[in-house]
Amino acid sequence: MDRSATAGKRTAGSHGIWHSGCGANSAERGDYLAGRPNNNANPDALEYIPKVRELVFAGKYLEAQTLATEKVMAKTNSGMPYQTFGDLRISFPGHTRYTDYYRELSLDSARTVVRYKVDGVTYRRETITSFTSQVVMVRLTADKPGMITCNALLTTPHQDPVIASDGNCVTLSGVSSWHEGLKGKVLFQGRLTATTQGGKVSCQDGTLSVEGADEAVLYVSIATNFNNYKNIDGNEVERSKDFLDKALKRSYADDVKAHVAYFRQFMDRSSLDLGDDQFPHVTTDMRVERFKETNDAFLVATYFKFGRYLLICSSQPGGQPANLQGIWNDKLFPSWDSKYTCNINLEMNYWPSEVTNLSELNEPLFKLIKEVSETGRETAKTMYGADGWVLHHNTDIWRITGALDKAPSGMWPSGGAWLCRHLWERYLYTGDVAFLRSAYPIMKEAGVFFDQTMVKEPVHGWLVVCPSNSPENVHAGSEGKATTAAGCTMDNQLVFDLWSAIITSARVLGVDAAFAAHLEQRIAQLPPMQVGRWGQLQEWMFDWDDPNDVHRHISHLYGLFPSNQISPYRTPALFDAARTSLIHRGDPSTGWSMGWKVCLWARLLDGDHAYKLITDQLTLVRNEKKKGGTYPNLFDAHPPFQIDGNFGCTAGIAEMLMQSYDGFIYLLPALPSLWKEGEVKGLMARGGFELNLKWKNGKVERLTIKSHAGGNCRLRSLHPLSAKGLKKAKGKNPNALYEVPVIAQPLVNESAKLNKVELKPTYLYDLPTRAGKEYVVIGK
Repeated sequence: MDRSATAGKRTAGSHGIWHSGCGANSAERGDYLAGRPNNNANPDALEYIPKVRELVFAGKYLEAQTLATEKVMAKTNSGMPYQTFGDLRISFPGHTRYTDYYRELSLDSARTVVRYKVDGVTYRRETITSFTSQVVMVRLTADKPGMITCNALLTTPHQDPVIASDGNCVTLSGVSSWHEGLKGKVLFQGRLTATTQGGKVSCQDGTLSVEGADEAVLYVSIATNFNNYKNIDGNEVERSKDFLDKALKRSYADDVKAHVAYFRQFMDRSSLDLGDDQFPHVTTDMRVERFKETNDAFLVATYFKFGRYLLICSSQPGGQPANLQGIWNDKLFPSWDSKYTCNINLEMNYWPSEVTNLSELNEPLFKLIKEVSETGRETAKTMYGADGWVLHHNTDIWRITGALDKAPSGMWPSGGAWLCRHLWERYLYTGDVAFLRSAYPIMKEAGVFFDQTMVKEPVHGWLVVCPSNSPENVHAGSEGKATTAAGCTMDNQLVFDLWSAIITSARVLGVDAAFAAHLEQRIAQLPPMQVGRWGQLQEWMFDWDDPNDVHRHISHLYGLFPSNQISPYRTPALFDAARTSLIHRGDPSTGWSMGWKVCLWARLLDGDHAYKLITDQLTLVRNEKKKGGTYPNLFDAHPPFQIDGNFGCTAGIAEMLMQSYDGFIYLLPALPSLWKEGEVKGLMARGGFELNLKWKNGKVERLTIKSHAGGNCRLRSLHPLSAKGLKKAKGKNPNALYEVPVIAQPLVNESAKLNKVELKPTYLYDLPTRAGKEYVVIGK
């Protein structure tokens, strides 16, 4: 695979990932965060939110939005940027006349390799960011002895760095940037040294030189003083030195072996085979460029594997969650600060985690959720005078929770509800009651916030979130000039999910019966989902939807995916209306939006349309500024680069092959007609079931189920199945991990023209299982 990114693990001390360079001279890069501990809740909000609410209920939406921007939004800062540390630059004298240049990223070993020839000598550069040693290693070799000569140095765009030599080690030290009036206080240090076979190493004036070696290995460590979101008392110098000293005590071969073994324990759990590689000698960028012509199934399987690779590399336990660019930001001030946008982007990053068997990689996300529940408690009290906790549409490493930026995007208090969905999904996938017990207080306190702040709107008397918006879309109630509104469909869906999870959790854990009963009464007061005048699922409380609206956010379809509120079998009218909405939204969009649409079309059971969105996603983008798709290195083009599109599409491919949200496991629910045969291994279904699925001629050929939690396994298939113990399903699935929500009947506009979807007939089976046992199912 032709790419320039390498794997890495971040810790509180090292927040670093390094990118392998290209060309005969290379540059490596690392990242960390700017700023210092802070929160940004605006105390004026307590006075002005009721006034904004009054304007909303009076239909003065633009006035409400303007007032919110002036009086409610954060005045201190809008979050700190995720910043590059700098670059490792390696120069090779005389290597400008190179030929036969080749580079690859190995998705099997998480390392990059570069090869080229100069004057008849073949040079090789192999780079890993070691999961096990916390350093970058660059191994330089040639096919003739004594040919490795180079100079290496560390550079940074930060102001006033201190570059020095410490024996045969280069050090670069500095402090993070000022941003939005907040002085940076993150101290950092990088260290560079080398070991060689033959030749000699010297260090002078901040430059490391290798001369006449048979082989050289460059080592780079990086560390900061960051401990956690409220403490930066660490010693970056000791940490950086410790990482480097420990790495130098091991051989390069041993470290590569440990690095690869660590990586493969995650990567090898799941795989997708859609056939042999028909274009083994075509570079990745050309494969993307030709995808619409070739229908390159091997590229799709590679894209799926690449998405899992990216999550393994950017969300390791002990580190920070994957942000807007994962760990691959190369700027001091990246777009949107490369923070955590919580009205879709952060959540999308973790859509593949459970289903593609990477459950542990949620740990950094769960830690973030716990931490924003702590800072969000202060924000709830400061801004709303409420108990519980709140998170608006964005946060950063310092876990700010106030409403930031301007009201059109930032006046949205439902980020905490969406993040709590991830806690609940962990329980549904694993049945881990101990985890649920630890997560329940966080979910409960998020639910308390909404219970105390939601109000009755004057037209229907429904209980609504106000002020808020349907991210980040303007509505017709303001003549397309404002997003601010009340009772947006997505908010209703999010609160429904949150309160439902609390109610069920309380029952499972045997706690808070009175509070659960109270929430059951409150749920009944939420607005029902509504079908509007042209058969669409309404995005807002009022029938404002424009059939020509192609906005990138599809917020009201949260109930279809990633939630499970909309189903072809339980809520057919809503299913049909959601499909109508998605058709009118169109297909081409920003990269992450197309990734979401792959998931949505899979849930709509339309494999060919889901595949069409994969085709749109795998449209080559080089330098276009307004074209979503995929860059030559397979990164998602928003544009610019946002990693969430990679993760969204990876999750969508899984949803095309298996779904488990609706009370059963649906096998091949949205298989494209082009994928006649294939095999996927290691997919996880809710209920604790691990599946290996092989199909031929579009039908299940063989299914192996490993039951991790035991209990009934209900299967739905388009074709008949057979297995020992398999029987026709009857009644409600007795497996409690498949509990599905009871949705209120939708309100349907009497003049709406409904577009009914005809569902294909299916077979529904039950298979009793025991924890730890495997079961084989055969397609007839």
